[in-house]
Amino acid sequence: MSKPRIPVPTDVPGIRGLMAFRPETAKPMLMLAQALLRDPLPGSTLTRGERELIATVVSARNDCVFCATSHGAFAAAQIEDGARVVEAARRDPKSAPLSDKVKALVAVAEQVQESGRAVTDEAVAAARAAGATDSDVHDAVLIAAAFCMFNRYVDGLRAITPTDPAAYEAMVERILRGGYYGGSSISAS
Repeated sequence: MSKPRIPVPTDVPGIRGLMAFRPETAKPMLMLAQALLRDPLPGSTLTRGERELIATVVSARNDCVFCATSHGAFAAAQIEDGARVVEAARRDPKSAPLSDKVKALVAVAEQVQESGRAVTDEAVAAARAAGATDSDVHDAVLIAAAFCMFNRYVDGLRAITPTDPAAYEAMVERILRGGYYGGSSISAS
């Protein structure tokens, strides 16, 4: 495991360790993650698990092991037959057992991951034709854009990335129980 580029708590893996270094920026990032991935979003038909899945696929395409693994675990815990579906989506979203709407929104998110200007009218039209609302399209684009930032933050500062799957399972319980932002303090638990 590589050493983080800034001093972080050794017992706080991933993005939370980086956030402990700079809580002033952690708060708005956690609030954004909470809004995008956990809170009800007016006009959205995406479930929490589907939103996490979009974050997972983008993170995997960005080769961000910590984010792809943690958000993959969060998605798997909230989707029926979760581990199998998440692994299939990480490998090839087009052939994964996802609804046509989610496949189309993941395709839009993959274009965002490449570049915001890579998003095509055809991809957005395909998402709408598959049942996505304007809010769904908006949210898929913003999730993808936010995770490009989160992924670069985690990898750019070389956050601690656990290799033990049990570390990610502990994170699942925290996220499902309390979400990403529970108030004023930044902590790993």
